[in-house]
Parts: sequence; C-alpha cells; structure tokens
Amino acid sequence: MAESVVGILIEQLSTLLSQEITLLGGLKSDVQFIKDELESMKAFLREAEAKEDNDSQLQAWLKQVREVAYDTEDVLDDFTFRFARGYMDGFRGKVGKIYNSIKNLKARHQISLEIKEIKARFGEISERHRRYLSQYGTQERGFSSSRQANADFDTRAQSLFIEEAQLVGIDKPKAELISKILDDHSQLKVVSVKGMGGLGKTTLVKKVYDDAAVKKQFQSHAWITVSQTFQFSDIIKNLIQQLYNEIRRPVPRRVESMDDIMLSEFVRDFLRERRYILVLDDVWSIDAWEAIKCVLSDCTTASRVVLTTRIVDVASASCLGSLDFIYKMEPLSDKESWTLFCNRTFQSNNCPPNLEEVAKKILKKCEGLPLAIVAIGGVLALKDNEKTHEWEMILHGFGGEANGSGKLDRIKRVLLLSYNDLSHYLKSCLLYLSIYPEDYPIDVVSILLKWIALGFVEERERITSTDIAMSYIKELINISLIQVKSTLNDGRLNKCGLHDFLREILVSKSKEQDFTTVATRYYTRWPEKVRHLAIHNFTDNPQEFSSLKCLRSVVIFGYKDPLTTTFLSKFLSGDPKLLKALDLDGAKLDNIPKQVFKLFHLRYLSFARTGVKIIPKSIGKLQNLEAINLRRTNVTELPVEVLKLRKLRFLRFGGWGDYSNDYAVWGCKCPLGIGKLICLEELYGIEADSDKIVREIGNLMQLRRLDITGLRREDGKELLSSLLRLTNLRDLIISCIEEDETLDLQHSVSPKLEFLTSLLLNGRLERVPQWMTSLQSLRTLRLFNSRLREDENVIGSLEHLPNLVSLSLYGAYEGETLCFKVGGFQKLQCLELAQLKRLKWVRVEEESMPSLRSLQLVGCKLMQELPSGTQNLTGLQFLGFLDMSDELMHKVQNLDKQSEDYQTISHIPQVFTGHWINGRWEPKFL
Repeated sequence: MAESVVGILIEQLSTLLSQEITLLGGLKSDVQFIKDELESMKAFLREAEAKEDNDSQLQAWLKQVREVAYDTEDVLDDFTFRFARGYMDGFRGKVGKIYNSIKNLKARHQISLEIKEIKARFGEISERHRRYLSQYGTQERGFSSSRQANADFDTRAQSLFIEEAQLVGIDKPKAELISKILDDHSQLKVVSVKGMGGLGKTTLVKKVYDDAAVKKQFQSHAWITVSQTFQFSDIIKNLIQQLYNEIRRPVPRRVESMDDIMLSEFVRDFLRERRYILVLDDVWSIDAWEAIKCVLSDCTTASRVVLTTRIVDVASASCLGSLDFIYKMEPLSDKESWTLFCNRTFQSNNCPPNLEEVAKKILKKCEGLPLAIVAIGGVLALKDNEKTHEWEMILHGFGGEANGSGKLDRIKRVLLLSYNDLSHYLKSCLLYLSIYPEDYPIDVVSILLKWIALGFVEERERITSTDIAMSYIKELINISLIQVKSTLNDGRLNKCGLHDFLREILVSKSKEQDFTTVATRYYTRWPEKVRHLAIHNFTDNPQEFSSLKCLRSVVIFGYKDPLTTTFLSKFLSGDPKLLKALDLDGAKLDNIPKQVFKLFHLRYLSFARTGVKIIPKSIGKLQNLEAINLRRTNVTELPVEVLKLRKLRFLRFGGWGDYSNDYAVWGCKCPLGIGKLICLEELYGIEADSDKIVREIGNLMQLRRLDITGLRREDGKELLSSLLRLTNLRDLIISCIEEDETLDLQHSVSPKLEFLTSLLLNGRLERVPQWMTSLQSLRTLRLFNSRLREDENVIGSLEHLPNLVSLSLYGAYEGETLCFKVGGFQKLQCLELAQLKRLKWVRVEEESMPSLRSLQLVGCKLMQELPSGTQNLTGLQFLGFLDMSDELMHKVQNLDKQSEDYQTISHIPQVFTGHWINGRWEPKFL
C-alpha cells in the first residue's frame, strides 16, 4: 500500500508543481524535495512490500513511509482547500479576496511549518532507505529474487502435495484434459488451463501429467514452474536438465556458457524428432509465453504443451491455433465442496449435527475454492466438535484467521501473489473494493466514478478517465481478482464482485494500513485518521464525529435505522473538509444539509433513491464536482447555479417505474445553458421542456450516454440535428412526454451514431426510423409503446441489423402476427415480446435467429398457441410465458409428452411460466 500511496502522491505533487506554482511561493523547493525523495524510493517500495511479512524492520519502515505520504497528501489537499478556491465576481468578490488574504496569512505560515516538518521526516526515512539498499544490495530487483523464488516454490509445492483422498471433483476435468492431449492430431497442440489462484489448476494438471496413459504416449516429459520471477535462461537450463535426466545423460558442459539464442537452438534441436509433453505451470505474462514458445519444435510428432495461468489474456494468447484448447477451471459445486470440507475436517463424509449450520456458513465463504476449503478445514480439524462457540468465533473472525501464521496463511499467499504484481494504481482500486459488504453486487459505473474521484486513475493524453478506469476493471477481471456478476444484453459489464476469501484478506489489509474502515452495528468507532469509511447496517447511535479530518470517502450500505438528515448534519460537523466522495444511496433524507456545500474537494455526490426534493443554489460552490447521482429522487428541477460545475462528467436524475406501470418515466428540468457543461459524458433523465434545451444538447459532444424525457412531436427534428453532432454516443434513451404523444424521428436529418450499441425508444412511432436500420454497432434495441401497425413490417426493418443481440418489443406492435423469416437476426440472442395486445401468432422459419438463447413472451393475452417453428431454434436455452392468457398458461403447464406442441419445445432446457406478484415475477419451471 505504501507504493500505491506514494505513486499517487507523486502525481499530485507533479500537478501542484506545474499548475499551482504561483500559489506555492517559497514552498516550491520543499515540495520539489519531497517529490524527489519519493521518486528515489518508489521502485524499492514494490520489492519491500512483497516481503514485509517476513521482516519486522521493513514493516516499520513501510508504515513510516505510508504515514508520511498520507500526511503529505492531507497538507496538500488542505493547501488547495485554502488557497486554490475561486471567488465571486464584483464588489463582494473583491471583499472576499481581501478578507481571505488576511485570514490566510496565518494559514500559509502553518502549512509552511507542516511541509518543513514533513521534509525533515522524509530526510530520516531516506537515510533508512539507503541503509536497506546497502544491506540488500544495490540491485533492488535482487533484493527479492531469491526469497521470492523460494516463496513461489513453496506455494506451488503446496498445490502438488494434496493427498489423493482429498481430491474431489477432479475426475471429469482430468478425463476431459486427457482426451484433448491424447487425440490423434499430429501437430503441436497447446492446452491452457485458466482460473483464479487456489482453484487447483496445478493439482489437476499434475494428475494429468502423471497419468500412465499420458506418460507412455510421449518420449520426453518436462515440468517447468514459470511464476512471476521469470528468467528465460534459468527456465531453459532447467528444461535442458530435465530432458537429459530423463535419458540419463549429463548435460553438455557448453550449455552453461550459452546465450539465450544458443540455448533456444539447442532445445529446438533436441526436441525436433521427439514427441514431448511440456507443462508450463503458473505463467504470468504473454511475454513469458512468447519467449518460451520460440524454443518449441513445431513438427509433426503430436507433441503437447500444457499451460496453467490465472491471466485470461495469457490463456488466449497461447491458444491461437485451430487445435488449441482453453479449459476454464470452475469452483467446486456445493456438493463437492461439502464432501471435500467434511473429508478434511472430520476425516469422513459426515458432519456432527450441532456443527452443520455454522459449518455451511463457513464453507459458503470459500465459494468452491479447493485450497481455501482445505486450509479452513485444517484449522477446524483442531477444534473441539462439542464447542460450537469456537466454530462461531472462526466464522465471525474469518479475516483475522486468514492473517495468522497458520494453515490459512498459505491461501493468503496464493491470493496475494496477484495483488503484489499489480501497478500502484490497481492496488488502490482493488483495496477500495473492501468497503463493499460480503456478496454485494458492485455497480460498475458507480465504482469507476469513485475511483476517478479519489485519484486512483492515472491521467493519459487523449484517453478519458472513464476509459482508463474501465481498462483497470477489465485488467482485474483478466487476472481473476474481480468476478463478473452480471452483464447487460449488449455485453457491457453491469455488476462485479469479489471472492469472499479474497475480500476478507483485502478488508484485513486495508484496515491494517488505515486505508479503509468498515463501521457496523458491532464496530461503531474508527481510527483517528480514517480515509475511506463504509457504514454497514449501522444504527443511528454513532461515536462523536471528531476524527474526520483525513476522510476522503463515505459510502453507506443497508441502514437498519435509516440515515437521516439530522444524523448527516451531525456527521458532517466532524469537519471532513477533504472529502472527495459522498455516496448516500438509499438514505432516509428529505433535504441536503448545508454542510455538504462546504466540501470544496467533493467530486462524487450521490443522493440516489432518497427523498431529496430540492437542490439548493449553493450546489454551485462545489466546483470540483465530477459526478452527481440523483436517480429516483424527488428532484424535478436543477438551479441555474449547476452551470458553474464545469468539471461535471456524469449527471443522473429521474427514473423508470416497474412492469406494473406501462408508462412510468420521469425526468428533471435543467436550466438553459446546460450545453456549457461540455465535459459531460453521461446525462440521464434530462427533461426536454423546451426546444432550446434539445438544441443545447448538441453542444455536449463528449456525451456517451443520453437519456432524454418529455419529448414532444415538434421536438423530433431538433433532436435529430443534435444527435447528428453527438458522434461519441454509445447509449441512447428517448421518451416522449406522454403515452399518446408521437416520437417524430423520421426526417431528412439522419444521425450516423456509428458507435451506438444500445437504443431505447419510448413512445408512439408512425414508422421505424430509416436511420435506425443503419446502426451497424447496435447490440441492444428496446421499443416501448411504439404501437407500430402491422403494415409497417417492424421485423423486416430490423432483421438485418448485423450486430443486434437483444431485442425487446414492449407494446411496440399492433399486428396479429409476427413472422421471423429465413436468414434474419443472425446474431440475436435474447428476444422479448411484451404487452403486444393484439398479437395472436408467432412464427419462426428455418434458419431464422440461429443464435437465439432466450425467448420470453409477456402479457400477450390473445395468444393461445405456442410459437410455431420453435423447433428451428436449436440453441434456445430459455423459453418463458409470463402473464399470458389463461388458456396458453394452462396448455404449457399441462403439455402431453406425446403431443406435437411438446415435441417442438422438448429440446429447450428451461421452459417456465410466471405471474407478476407483489412487485416481482414468480416463475414456475416445467
């Protein structure tokens, strides 16, 4: 964490030195000294952090570095709070400047003293840094290489020496891998096994490698552990040693003096006429794979390379050939997990009845991770089975157990290998996820905005912060540290999450380093210098708020006694003046306390799903705001002062109702001049209350997502003219002012929208707009309440959209028949037909929708027959009938297995019916 704090601080210091040079005055030399000292020790910090657990002196030094870096960040933010704020124009502005210049003389002197004190502290820390370099050698990389190699060997070895009796769920994947290895293809073939650390990739491949049938098929066998500390010459010499040991001959002496090119040629010559199997265990980079691949002999001897990796891109890069195969390692099933747990903990398949409930709760945290199950089982095997309270203590102190030096320490080391390999930006991003509760689905858009607001995302020329942050989350998914929980129909990430065991480790690491603190009903106090505070299931009876001066972010989750305006006012009285992110989603608030508008550094502000009705004029004081989320609040109009927020990139308000209301959509009125907020990338819920507003939207050329409501027929041409300028749009939602209003979107003006992937039109359409049929990138299309006539041929207009994967027609069609013709909708995967009041028949011709996986029919009350031609949808996985006519629902639920209708849907794995009950669907699977 010291490396992350220092890395981000160096960026902040660079910005300060380049942009606020006049404000610094005589402090410039001191600030430059601090920056230079930080840069001199940054490289060493990565190596030191990887080894701090084994060296108490290093731990103490890193803590000093971390603390002085935090203190420096606090002083710098306080500096900008006091001296970098703007003032009003006119007489009042001049008076304010004079008053503040007098007031700030004392403040400048105080900050000058603080910076000089920090400079002195850095001098002491740097002296210790130089002693460490002398102690461990001038080659900083060498400081860790031997220890890291030993640690890697220890971790890999532990994976190999799991007893045969403990292996569960391995037979099926082992058989599959063996069949891929022993097929009769004569070319070189690569089999890559991918998955997060602890899943048992090494164990599985070792069992395959040692299998007698595999052994006898190959003349040469070698197992190479690559790991993070990859050294090409060492790897190749190890390979040569194994190859010569197998033929019982000494390695030629000349090998020792060979360079990398000669070593590669030597191995290639040796393997040229041999059928070999080579395992490359724990490959961490594409570069490592590419280097090793160059020595492999690609002849016609049916040789095989088996590779294990936790990096998705490495698996893909190694398996580019048509014969190559990627095996995705999955967690154990609940049944397999229970079997492994019982075998490890009780040496049998039975769990004592008094422990079953708590045992299953503990097991749930392992989420099918074999190494975690074996580790926690080893801890519990030493506990008294009669003392249930000891097991309860393990459950509630899970994170603490993982930090001990016992059996759980090995799983911690395995999981932290990936963490230690991250850049300092990614480390901060990942650690910040520890604020979220267990099993919480993390909203991707929200977390990206928080990362940006908190300064965790580096700045690059010509790339938006949003794109950089998205690349971070994809990289964390790529290396199996973040799990994808859900995606949108167009393939975009929607929700993500952490494995429970990894989350516990991150929570412990964050707390230990004063990075994040989670306050709960059991833990109502927090450290004096807390920086990121999450409040889980808290009660409205907290500590005195006297220690918030270092606070940068606050997020609440699941208040039992809802957070109120009074509570928030009291909280903000603790003077968290450096706060950058305030997320009060779901709080019981009717208005926003005035203290919020004193938070000069605030960049992210969410009052989503609260009772807030009015945004005060003082919102204009928060000139650093980048994101405001007012989704599903009672705010209906923004004050003109919002136009002062020139850094705004994200603005959400309004909302949508649920299935029970055909036209529940509302927006928010924005002041004229909204087009001046040219940094906006997302504008959701803006109400088109005048043609001027619609015209101004065309000035927001950075927009990627636009949701505009309250549109009238006469606004159509103006909107199309604005859309013509919004060439970066990815996501577009257009809703008319009321149900009977027509969306007039058919004009000579034709927006290109070449990057648009998602489109929702809510309102009556006279015809399908011509420009919509040319959207080459469109993946999701939703037409609500369009009421298109049968002669408009809605299906024929849309069937050739080349990349469409999801189509929803909700009250969008008034014909009796829908026919999906030959060759149409080649990539469509999800089709929803809902509230089509006159629809009686659906026909699917052969070779139509060949990729369809899900078909749902909702509220089409006149349909009494199953869709004809369903047997042509050979890839269909889900077929749903929701709130349909009683006749059709009864027919589906009571199909005779000998009937023709049953034969048409018998190939579909999941067929279900359902009704809308108490605000949600209640499905019944056949």
